[in-house]
Amino acid sequence: MLSQTAKHQIDNEITFYDSSQSPLNVRAVNLTFTTKDNKLIACCLTFEVTPELYQRIDKEALFNLQPDARNPLSSQQFLNEPNITIEVSLKPDLLPLLAEYSSNIEAAVNYILKLSEEQPDHQLLFTESWLGLSVKQQQESGEIGYNTLWSYINPENLAQPSNSGEEIAAGIVNFFKDWTAATLTDKTQQSAAKMREGIEKFLTELVDINLDEISQKLEVNFPSSSEDNNILDTIINFFKADEWAFMEIPGQPALQLPFQGNNGKWNCYARARSEQNQFVFYSICPVNAPQNKLLAIAEFITRANSGMIIGNFELDFNDGEISYKTSIDVEGDRLSFALIKRVVYANVTMMDEYLPGIMSVIYSNVKPVDAIAQIEA
Repeated sequence: MLSQTAKHQIDNEITFYDSSQSPLNVRAVNLTFTTKDNKLIACCLTFEVTPELYQRIDKEALFNLQPDARNPLSSQQFLNEPNITIEVSLKPDLLPLLAEYSSNIEAAVNYILKLSEEQPDHQLLFTESWLGLSVKQQQESGEIGYNTLWSYINPENLAQPSNSGEEIAAGIVNFFKDWTAATLTDKTQQSAAKMREGIEKFLTELVDINLDEISQKLEVNFPSSSEDNNILDTIINFFKADEWAFMEIPGQPALQLPFQGNNGKWNCYARARSEQNQFVFYSICPVNAPQNKLLAIAEFITRANSGMIIGNFELDFNDGEISYKTSIDVEGDRLSFALIKRVVYANVTMMDEYLPGIMSVIYSNVKPVDAIAQIEA
């Protein structure tokens, strides 16, 4: 039998409580029930919070919004207004608390509202009882925010793990694919190893699924390449010898590395491209160009790139990300520490040199031609 979904609109305040019993007042928007064979298999709540309250939710990872389980929609940050919309799903082991209302969602809404007023110690009102699925804010440039691992897995699958193991595994695979893609484009700063451990621990506690199946699917979808590893091992050994801090990116022959220059701090990415016999290194500007500065920054980097021998600046018009790229082709040769050092330090030197000009164009309305003149004088 196919699952059925019912939604009920709400416009009421609900008070949740964190682990220390500190209250959070949110504006509930709607409640959604999903049933199958007259059994409740998912309960999702959408509510709005002020950006100020979201800062607390974010800092304390309330509603299980763990930083290591997020995939950003863009690199833009939340603004001080308007309100932020959060969608959460009740943990599957707590669905029986609403089972008697599975066929009457309006009664369920009234029940939850009554609990909020009269029974603050009820488990349905604990933030830890809900899994955050998405956090979004509507801005002039469009919707920004992030989706979480739990939205990839799908609450319905968590409620019936015995016959949804394949779907859960596929959801995790898709999450990791999107996460690794975002890491190399939006350059999020997350610890993949910690994330994987947290995911497996949480799923072990929450539902009865075969983690070996998930691991096998991850291996199938993210196969390792011996050629990748040969180049990557050399890259890793270089950064260890050169005493850089770094993390390996899951499913990718790549590293993420922080760098502190004279003019700022930013993230770098080192990537092995085995088929092309290439080593590529990126410095990612710590700020993105806002929409109204894209053309000015495009002019700035075009002027900066003119005459450059090693590497070049790049601009992503979709999100305003500015990066500097250097690379080397080692076909028929060996990737040595000396070659890596040349590619890496030429890269970070140029980002550090031109970073003040980028900042002046974005924040001080300096004309690109004047910013370049100040740097190259």
